[in-house]
Amino acid sequence: MVDYHAANNQSSTEGVQIYMEQENDWDRDLLLDPAWEKQQRKTFTAWCNSHLRKSGTQIESIEEDFRDGLKLMLLLETISGERLAKPERGKMRVHKINNVNKALDFIAGKGVKLVSIGAEEIVDGNAKMTLGMIWTIILRFAIQDISVEETSAKEGLLLWCQRKTAPYKNVNVQNFHISWKDGLAFNALIHRHRPDLIDYDSLRKDDPVTNLNNAFEVAEKHLDIPKMLDAEDIVNTARPDEKAIMTYVSSFYHAFSGAQKAETAANRICKVLAVNQENEQMMEDYEKLASELLEWIRRTIPWLENRTQEKTVTDMQAKQEDFRDYRCVHKPPKVQEKCQLEISFNTLQTKLRLSNRPAFMPSEGRMVSDINGAWYTLEGAEKGYEEWILSEIRRLERLEHLAEKFHQKSKIHESWTDGKEAMLTQKDYETCTLSEVKALLRKHEAFESDLAAHQDRVEQIAAIAQELNELDYYDSASVNARCQKICDQWDSLGALTQNRKESLERTEKQLESIDELYLEYAKRAAPFNNWMEGAMEDLQDMFIVHNIEEIQGLITAHEQFKSTLAEANKEREAIQAIQAEVQKIAQSNGIKLSAANPYTTITPQSIDSKWEKAMGMVPLRDTALQEELNKQNNNDSLRAKFAAQANTVGAYIQAKMEEIGRISIEMNGTLEDQLTNLRDYQTSIMSYMPEINTLEGSHQLIQEALIFDNQYTSYTMEHLRVGWEQLLTTIARTINEVENQILTRDAKGISQEQLYEYRASFNHFDKDHSGALMAEEFKACLISLGYDVENNKQKRSGLMVSEDFRALLISTGYSLGDSEFARIMSIVDPNNSGAVTFQAFIDFMSRETTDTDTADQVIASFKILAADKTFITAEELRRELPPDQAEYCIARMAPYTGPDAAPGALDYMSFSTALYGESDL
Repeated sequence: MVDYHAANNQSSTEGVQIYMEQENDWDRDLLLDPAWEKQQRKTFTAWCNSHLRKSGTQIESIEEDFRDGLKLMLLLETISGERLAKPERGKMRVHKINNVNKALDFIAGKGVKLVSIGAEEIVDGNAKMTLGMIWTIILRFAIQDISVEETSAKEGLLLWCQRKTAPYKNVNVQNFHISWKDGLAFNALIHRHRPDLIDYDSLRKDDPVTNLNNAFEVAEKHLDIPKMLDAEDIVNTARPDEKAIMTYVSSFYHAFSGAQKAETAANRICKVLAVNQENEQMMEDYEKLASELLEWIRRTIPWLENRTQEKTVTDMQAKQEDFRDYRCVHKPPKVQEKCQLEISFNTLQTKLRLSNRPAFMPSEGRMVSDINGAWYTLEGAEKGYEEWILSEIRRLERLEHLAEKFHQKSKIHESWTDGKEAMLTQKDYETCTLSEVKALLRKHEAFESDLAAHQDRVEQIAAIAQELNELDYYDSASVNARCQKICDQWDSLGALTQNRKESLERTEKQLESIDELYLEYAKRAAPFNNWMEGAMEDLQDMFIVHNIEEIQGLITAHEQFKSTLAEANKEREAIQAIQAEVQKIAQSNGIKLSAANPYTTITPQSIDSKWEKAMGMVPLRDTALQEELNKQNNNDSLRAKFAAQANTVGAYIQAKMEEIGRISIEMNGTLEDQLTNLRDYQTSIMSYMPEINTLEGSHQLIQEALIFDNQYTSYTMEHLRVGWEQLLTTIARTINEVENQILTRDAKGISQEQLYEYRASFNHFDKDHSGALMAEEFKACLISLGYDVENNKQKRSGLMVSEDFRALLISTGYSLGDSEFARIMSIVDPNNSGAVTFQAFIDFMSRETTDTDTADQVIASFKILAADKTFITAEELRRELPPDQAEYCIARMAPYTGPDAAPGALDYMSFSTALYGESDL
């Protein structure tokens, strides 16, 4: 096993401290990953046992066996070669904590900073903390002192692995996880130092388990390196644990460290020469950089000292743009160069001093102090010029705009090209028909046009990328890479487009030679297939007939169709013979037929299948037609039954409608007697309802049988329902009119004789017995009652006007005033229907014959309250009227605007006329 004692005694406390702090920054939570924790447990346990066995012991569980601190202290003594403080042998928790603290103090004494690792966690068996502690020990005693070309620990170990495995194929060590999964890196390390143990050429990259097991077994058997990992754990983990791999690899490093002595001597010589060469190069670089920087300062100062006032804003903005370019593009690199000069000068002097070389003395005028003096002058000039500078941001915005434009156009182009290469490389034409290939050619021509149309966008993308490069865009590398990818893909699309076009044209010519073989078949098959489809459609047609004559016509047509089947079968056999001839010709000429005829989708199998299906439909059609014939015979019986009932009900409704019309005209007796008679008549009508219900039952049977016509009657159920409802409505309306007449009589004090007179006059002029008078009929009725339209009063002396007098008025051409009659019509016919009902007539007559308030009377009353003025004031209203009514008038009266108006005057005349709905007084 490896002896770490000598290496440990030479360790640098400061280097350990720095490196361990870096390691502690690693993501410690990853220890909880189940796969990684398993690998760490196995690796760390094997590593500990490889040292503990020197003291005749070992551990089984890494978090349990270190809890009392005894084996932990023994492990540290073994790997360090030093004695630790005497352990406490007690079994109590405090004894265990003290032992672990002694071990941790020892580790800390080696310059290792323990972060978040305490003795209590180790004693409590905290797996995460225990694994972290063991990893810290491995880093300090197994990895920390590895040094290769001024790199140490992890970097040194990685560099050592890279150098040792560089000559081996399929090995590329870039890390301590993925690079080791296939096992070749482990075998390469062994083969590099002990080629007699490994046959490297026999290993295969696609067999990682075998490779890993081979390396682990050889290392354990010949190199005394215990097996610390299982091959399956590494292979089956997406990313093997880095700490476990580093621990394992460090064992190989220490096992082969003896073979590195000669390499170390050679490296020492190379290191000395490299230092000397590096110093000389740094001197040359300093001289060159100092000269360039001083020359730049010399050129820049005159430009910054230029204070010429520009005449236009555009010119000033140009200066501002120049200064932004200087500030953000030209000067920052120079600041970096100046800083780098000082750093390089100091670093060079330090290296020369440490390597016992004489100090570096730059050429005259190129000292750091000379450069600082020139720089001070530059910044003084820049401070004065800065007053002219305002917006460097604009240049950056322009660059961002270009970059955004570039990425937007690139995204659109990439979206368009997505899938195009796959489309152009597919060989879909190999199984296509001639028509499909022609379609593909047309589609390809369209694609070529589309491709040419996108050429401008590619050129724009390249131009924008070029402009970004010329303007020194910070992310020009990614822009160039994306642009190059787009251009390469564009070239590839052009080549693939040409290749596909040639393939399609070649395939088209090959298919044209066999195309005409299908034509004759298609010409014969299409009409025959259409005939069969039409026949099948007719055989499956869900016929709808309404009488016996229609179904008998369908049966006759079906018999005629069956007589044509023999000739149709001959045509079918002829079509199948054409297809058989096509197959024979194709086989004899070695032609590979496509899956379908390019001129038709009709296959011989489909023709036979449809023929058999059609033949099977013929007897089904026979049965369906016979069943429909039986159904129509039954429907005819239902029609006759319904017609007999409907004719009876219709005649009854018609007779009753005529009877109720006569009753409404010829009503005698008092209104109460008329109301009683009408209600008795209504009851007798309602007793006929069972006949209506019986008819509804017959109609339901008609509907269920889907019968829509009936030649035995002119009545429909809808007409009878409307007639019945109209009969009931007419009776109810007549009863309501009598009830309203009673209410009007009682409310207005109209005598029974007046009502009778009004009814007789109304019925006389209601020539069509519609229950309403047209305008001219209503005017004649008013005249017959002695109503003077011109003077708006009734010319009566309490005597009834006789029928002869009414007729005389009309025959002598008595004329009513148009304006007065229009006013009356607006009262009795507010909806402008053109007709006057008896109730409206009664309301008007009762209004005209009853003493009621008028607008004139209300105006006269307001005039009294206003002391004969043509207006009234709010104060007068509040004084004369109750408060609520006074406020009601004040809120609704408009201001009075007459010539004699006083302050606060209100117009009571307009208010009064509005109360009665009159526009004028």
